[in-house]
Amino acid sequence: MRTRPAARAGQYTALLAYLVFLAFPFLWLLSVAFKPPRELGSLHPTWIPKHPTLANFRQAFDEQPLVHAAFNSLLAATGAAVIAVALATPMAYVMARQRTRLARAASGWVVVSQAFPFVLVIIPLFLVLKNLRLIDSVPGLVTVYVVWALPFALWMLVGYVRAVPVELEEAAAVDGAGRLRTLVSVTAPLLAPGIVATALFAFITAWNEFFFALVLLKTPEKQTLPVVLTHFLGAEGVADLGPLAAAAFLATLPSLAVFALIQRRITGGMLAGAVKS
Repeated sequence: MRTRPAARAGQYTALLAYLVFLAFPFLWLLSVAFKPPRELGSLHPTWIPKHPTLANFRQAFDEQPLVHAAFNSLLAATGAAVIAVALATPMAYVMARQRTRLARAASGWVVVSQAFPFVLVIIPLFLVLKNLRLIDSVPGLVTVYVVWALPFALWMLVGYVRAVPVELEEAAAVDGAGRLRTLVSVTAPLLAPGIVATALFAFITAWNEFFFALVLLKTPEKQTLPVVLTHFLGAEGVADLGPLAAAAFLATLPSLAVFALIQRRITGGMLAGAVKS
């Protein structure tokens, strides 16, 4: 069926409105980051700075240890992504291939656990980490991020595992390959797009996370970038808008860069898998 011109125009209009909605915060952040203080306090603000300046970026780096905080965030996010994917991949394989009551119950629990609010789990997590002496440490924060990202990582990877034809694994079994060899040599390469997408999700979630880092990290040298951004707020809640926008703009770049680097591999891997099957 052909799409009517009016319906197609409506679709493009809705898509354009959605893109503008998504791009507005980033564009506003970019505009404010390059504006001098005089333009920030203007009664008639403009989108494009009349006198763009890098003073906000210099001030942001002078006032707060952004580089060290970014390193802490990178360490926590990378560790959480790697560990979560390493744990979720074999677990997802078992849940997808073993159609038992226990596997169905585990899948249901994974879905239900996503509804738990942060406030509900922070006290038990705090007590557990306190007993393990992991409070106020990056490894403790990585542990929390892994626990929080693991259910969704499982849910994503279970769908990718089920998309892999069982006949390939049966052929590997006929050739004498065991479960572990089949998972490593046959299933894992076909799961590469799903593993990359899951790792990207875990990384971005940990990179942008604020609540757990605020509660668990008290030493300034161990705080992550989202927590350090709050230091641009004054005692009365008045924000130093220019440096804050500059620092926040820089904080969004790593996640955008990671996605830009691997999005072609994700798409290419999905298409290759579709052709092979």
